[in-house]
Amino acid sequence: MKTQSYSGGIETGDQISENPPLTRKIIVLLAGLSAIGTLSTNIILPAFPEIAEQLGVSARELGLTLSSFFITFALAQLVVGPLADRYGRKKLILVGLSIFIVGTVVGGLAGSLETLIIGRVIQALGVCAAAVLARAIARDLFDGETLARALSLTVIATAAAPGFSPLVGSVLTTTLGWRAIFILVGLAAFAVAIFYTATLGETHPNERRAPVSIPGVIVAYFRLAVNGKFILPALSVSLLMSGLFASFGAAPAILIKGIGLSSLQVGFYFAATVFVVFGAGMAAPPLARRYGAQIITSAGILTALLGGGMLLIGSESPGLGWYSLSMVMYLWGMGLANPLGTAITMGPFGKQAGLASALLGFLTMGAAAITTWLGSVLTFSAVTTLGGIQTTACMIALLLFLLRGKSMASLSQK
Repeated sequence: MKTQSYSGGIETGDQISENPPLTRKIIVLLAGLSAIGTLSTNIILPAFPEIAEQLGVSARELGLTLSSFFITFALAQLVVGPLADRYGRKKLILVGLSIFIVGTVVGGLAGSLETLIIGRVIQALGVCAAAVLARAIARDLFDGETLARALSLTVIATAAAPGFSPLVGSVLTTTLGWRAIFILVGLAAFAVAIFYTATLGETHPNERRAPVSIPGVIVAYFRLAVNGKFILPALSVSLLMSGLFASFGAAPAILIKGIGLSSLQVGFYFAATVFVVFGAGMAAPPLARRYGAQIITSAGILTALLGGGMLLIGSESPGLGWYSLSMVMYLWGMGLANPLGTAITMGPFGKQAGLASALLGFLTMGAAAITTWLGSVLTFSAVTTLGGIQTTACMIALLLFLLRGKSMASLSQK
């Protein structure tokens, strides 16, 4: 089907005939599916000092629980996506959440770093299905501007997970111990599974499914990877998000050791950042409708770039005000660019929504694994390392996204 352009500047293809209503329940469900992964990542950060003490390891070694989670998450999505296009979304989501719960049990009972890493790997194997298929479900149901609005509202709601989860993790660690964190996350996954079954269920009908073969999947991924409509905005979104994940990994060193906040204060700090993403996510669709998604997404990436650059030009031991201003700029830019960039990436690939979402997720988590690993091994100060990672990632993301816009403009003139 010929690609069409909507007023918001978001391209779409293989569209469904009519968008269903974007209800509150659907938004909550999509947010829950996409947020459970980030919840299980960020909620454990304030517990790192206690976990390190109990397991007899350093806080830097605990960084392996992040990078192993991201690597597993990235690779497993490549399998989940095509399977979901063939067998539907429901089975993959429910099986994935069940595996995730098994991982929380292993992690919660861990008596060594190795066992904790195994638990995190099992968690990642399971939860990747929920995260990758949240985008696919959105594309199953919506297209054009409604898809962008659904993703924007989902990003707003999802921001509550990385924003509020450190506060919850800090309270749990202080009152009940770090193992209670795994109990809460497991219960959250169970609740999401029940809500999904009761609210929505299968969104990928039999007539839209395609047979799966390993050679066919490899060819399909290759075609997406060399398709400029997909790979350029996908890499841009992934690099932008990798800078955000890098800030999560660096937060304990910067906010607790550097600035001197307590773990509870760090929890409140992250909770406050939710409102920045909330504002950006609410502003993104109307701004895209007025000025075009290409312009607003580019502006968002540029804003994030300036935020990361502030850490490079500032002191290696910044005050809370300077660091917060940098974070606000990065989060505002990410809140604008991420939902619009994701809609631009997914829009033309309705029949391959699972495959496209899986590859986008692989790129995002792969980039996150690299940036969190760099954050733990580079010997510069935590602030300089984070600023360098965010600045470099955003510069490349902006160049790729501008190249995408130039190539699309050339195609439209032919």
